[in-house]
Amino acid sequence: MLTVTQLAKHTGVSRTTILYYEQQQLLLPAYRSENGYRWYGDKEIERLKAIASYRSYGLSVASIHGLLNRTGESQAALLKEHFYKLEQEIQTLRAQQKAVVVLLNDPSLMEENMVNKARWVEIMVAAGFSENDMVKWHQKFEELEPQEHQKFLESLGITADEIAEIRAF
Repeated sequence: MLTVTQLAKHTGVSRTTILYYEQQQLLLPAYRSENGYRWYGDKEIERLKAIASYRSYGLSVASIHGLLNRTGESQAALLKEHFYKLEQEIQTLRAQQKAVVVLLNDPSLMEENMVNKARWVEIMVAAGFSENDMVKWHQKFEELEPQEHQKFLESLGITADEIAEIRAF
């Protein structure tokens, strides 16, 4: 069992954040001692790791609460909604990039700064995805939204042959 401070050190999540998650009913201690110390076990450690993962993907605390407690929308529906929000943000940012390129009259900037396949793989690896995780990610994307998966792969500048290969997983 770990105290809140020990849990923070063990997971790399700040003490303040852990206490915030408790306040939001997202992570509760296994029990509290008579002196008020919070104690966390393996179950809470795993839950905190899941919370941290979801937060790293940009999910809100409310969405994570629903995902972990399976209340309201399904996991797929919440993740799909988040995906669409991210896609909208990306489209907005790309439109802003294009406007800046027009103002600068330097089209080569768009080619230099776009997220390509290599950069996307780098991002996924940095987020902790293994090769197998990336395959599963593509499989689920293809299963849920095949047309959007196609558009996404095209946006990375991947060749048609490689796109067909990826989608065939």
